[in-house]
Amino acid sequence: MNKWFFFNLFLLLIAVWKVMTSYGFPVIQIHILFGIMGLFFILFNWTRHAVFSTIRDTPDRRKKIKFANLSKKAMPFHRWTGTTALIIILFHAGFVLNRFGLHLENPKIISGLIAASLLTGVVISGWMRRIKPSGTKRIVHLRLGLTMFFLVLLHVLL
Repeated sequence: MNKWFFFNLFLLLIAVWKVMTSYGFPVIQIHILFGIMGLFFILFNWTRHAVFSTIRDTPDRRKKIKFANLSKKAMPFHRWTGTTALIIILFHAGFVLNRFGLHLENPKIISGLIAASLLTGVVISGWMRRIKPSGTKRIVHLRLGLTMFFLVLLHVLL
């Protein structure tokens, strides 16, 4: 397995742990519910990066074929999953801002706003790749996604 599978699992476990221990579990507030749902969609899409990294890194041809076929089945849903993640995260942000207000001195708010901006860029670059693919758009899409992953991790940890 590729290291990205473990990074994704680590982020997922941290988020679930934080929800279960810090936010009045078993009663989950609406903004937390939308945040965790958005994270699930983001991690589902980001797992494709782990699959592609595994395809590139493994010398086993059968494993490459297996992962390529798996990725091919998920590809038609990739853009729509990312767009759904963006919509859910925008609802999450709306609920948070409605409940707590816009406090720009709060690092959790700042990391969330930057991560949401990057998610918007990831979704836009993903749809732009559909219109006219290029290597530059692929790299922009990947780097925005990578940066967003670490900002989401920071947002969850704060």
